Amino acid sequence: MYALTMAGGTMLATPDVCITPVPTPAGPVPTPIPYPNIGTSEMANPLTTAFLVLTGFMPTFNIGTQVLMTSGDEPGSLGGAISHTIKGPANFIVGSETTKIGGKPAVKLTSWTMQNMNNAPGIVVSPSQTSVMILS
Repeated sequence: MYALTMAGGTMLATPDVCITPVPTPAGPVPTPIPYPNIGTSEMANPLTTAFLVLTGFMPTFNIGTQVLMTSGDEPGSLGGAISHTIKGPANFIVGSETTKIGGKPAVKLTSWTMQNMNNAPGIVVSPSQTSVMILS
């Protein structure tokens, strides 16, 4: 699978169950509704990447990289069912078993994530570059 960098990969988590005010004649009722949660690698905190390791002239991700903001769950304005937040950060929870980048396991296409501050499990679904592969 391809190594992930700040060049434009995408992470998808679903369902991101958020509490949404549903309008009724008696007033809004807080209702848990599932939403997709999308993160992009451009939103990563550069200081959490392996910024001295460049892939395609972009900082390379490892398991310590944090994506600062995700999107897609904005209608759930009362927050996530677990995290009580919307547009929260994403973290990587599974990296390569054999390849280290910056001393930590490398992150690649199909690596697992926790998004919206651990409200929804996800996965990296699109690569940010297609030249460097991590095979384990």
